[in-house]
Amino acid sequence: MTKGHSFHIPVMGVGYTIDTPVKVAQFGIDSVISLLDDKLLEKMREMYCEKFEIPYQQITEKFEDFRAKRITSYLNLVNELAEKKFEEFKSSAIQKGNDIKEFFNSLPDTSTLKQEFKGLVSKHINLDEIKTWINENFSMGTIDVNIMTKVDKDNYIKGEKQPTEFNDAHAALRGFANSNLKSSVVLSAGMNPRLYSYIEQFEDFYPDKNGLLKKKIILKVSDFKSAIIQGKYLAKKGLWISEYRVESGLNCGGHAFATEGFLLGPILAEFRDQRKELVQTVHELLVQALAAKNKPVPEKELPLKITAQGGVGTAEEHQFLIDHYQVDSVGWGTPFLLVPEATTIDEATIEKLIDAKEEDLYLSNISPLGIPFNNLRTNTKDLEKLTLIRAGRPGSACPKRYAALNNEFDERGLCIASRKYQKIKIANLDKEGLSTDDYKKKYNQIVEKACICNGLGTSAMIANKMNTKVEGTGISICPGPNMAYFSKKMSLKEIIDHIYGRSNMISRTDRPNMFVKELGIYIDYLKERIDETKTSMTVKQEKYFESFEKNLEAGISYYQKMFGEMKGKFEDAKSNILRDLDMNLKALQNLKIGK
Repeated sequence: MTKGHSFHIPVMGVGYTIDTPVKVAQFGIDSVISLLDDKLLEKMREMYCEKFEIPYQQITEKFEDFRAKRITSYLNLVNELAEKKFEEFKSSAIQKGNDIKEFFNSLPDTSTLKQEFKGLVSKHINLDEIKTWINENFSMGTIDVNIMTKVDKDNYIKGEKQPTEFNDAHAALRGFANSNLKSSVVLSAGMNPRLYSYIEQFEDFYPDKNGLLKKKIILKVSDFKSAIIQGKYLAKKGLWISEYRVESGLNCGGHAFATEGFLLGPILAEFRDQRKELVQTVHELLVQALAAKNKPVPEKELPLKITAQGGVGTAEEHQFLIDHYQVDSVGWGTPFLLVPEATTIDEATIEKLIDAKEEDLYLSNISPLGIPFNNLRTNTKDLEKLTLIRAGRPGSACPKRYAALNNEFDERGLCIASRKYQKIKIANLDKEGLSTDDYKKKYNQIVEKACICNGLGTSAMIANKMNTKVEGTGISICPGPNMAYFSKKMSLKEIIDHIYGRSNMISRTDRPNMFVKELGIYIDYLKERIDETKTSMTVKQEKYFESFEKNLEAGISYYQKMFGEMKGKFEDAKSNILRDLDMNLKALQNLKIGK
């Protein structure tokens, strides 16, 4: 099967891409569903079963292994609905000549699928031959899933701790493995050795004698070193990473995993230049492990994709990533939050996103996972949180407990955004006898955490007119900084045309280049970290900051050389890019680390 599109839709929040495959897979667009919230998945399954008059039996928490079973059932349903829509789309497109032409016109000119179709039509072949060719060459978009590897809470039944395989991430993996999908699991948020070892139990993750994999592994990474470490680790278990999904450390949506000042361009260059070495090294380990397990050993090296995402906003940037860094696909996330044909989001939140400017989009500390989190000011979940703080009842009721990972006060775990945790923490703080300023600072650090695992799914419930009595109406939203430059609701056709340069959905003329934007965010991030430690910077911290600065300077030098020597790319913006790089270098040098 030949792929048509050169972009994919990454996972967004808990609920924003929860049913995206049902909406776009028939057009050959790959997308990703979060497996965090099995309660929400179950409600979505009920909704879709009712909508399409499919028999539905609720999977309650009384069922054995209910989390995995809910996930399997929802994924099977999504697959069934997507396949049905795909067959209907193909049938309709063949019968209506204009529909099929419109579809192929939506693909990029570089698409081999588009080129082959044009060649086919030029030969004046009959409808049956076109139908045969479409069935042989046109494939549905993949229904991939995302698991945050470290959101792997222990679970208890009647006070008794369950075996590790019933932990949240383990159960989610099992739910996917037992589904009838032929797709990939995207592993994000770092390495979880126990979870990686658990993958070995499922045959679908091993290649057959022809090197085909029913279930694939995609690893989301922010640097090459992490990729090769994890690639080798899994290969030694006989598991192949089919794709390394390289994401900008800070110029992205959702949780932000900052590198030590390593920028996206140099990172992608390393993947491009060492791609063959990566494949060969990891494949050798894979072959040895498969042979030791008496499993089929592929005769050839398995396919490997490198994809990129984080802050891309124009057709020129999109194509540059493909041409210069030889990536196989580019992830477009944040702009799709304004495309109701592709994502699930309530109208009020869409309006907030349309109005958002740079100052409304910021890197926050609200995540209970302790990881910087991209946030939108005035989101209703934060407003709900502030109301509770003013009422003297800070913290969330924590109805879902997915982030109940802190064992400081309870061996079963508490979420640090929960009311129970914050009440104990504040009571302890009251006993410390701190000055007013120190007390206020520590108090704010406790109460700023928000219940995002709940808030990130509420929008999907409101959009589908579901009952939110348990969850409440507060909505968390996590767009990347790129949202500031998209300011209207878009149709699926409009965003696709924008991606491929056939139209322009950005009305502003002051949007910085994606690489420059990331650089500026990193310098701001470094400045904030330095300011936090100004009065008590340790030698270790100083060395870290100096290394961070050195890496940023190397990145700036790389971009200055690349853009300075570039011909035929970014011609209209090159002078502005070089000027912005120079300004950022001066801003970095003004931080005066260790001086």
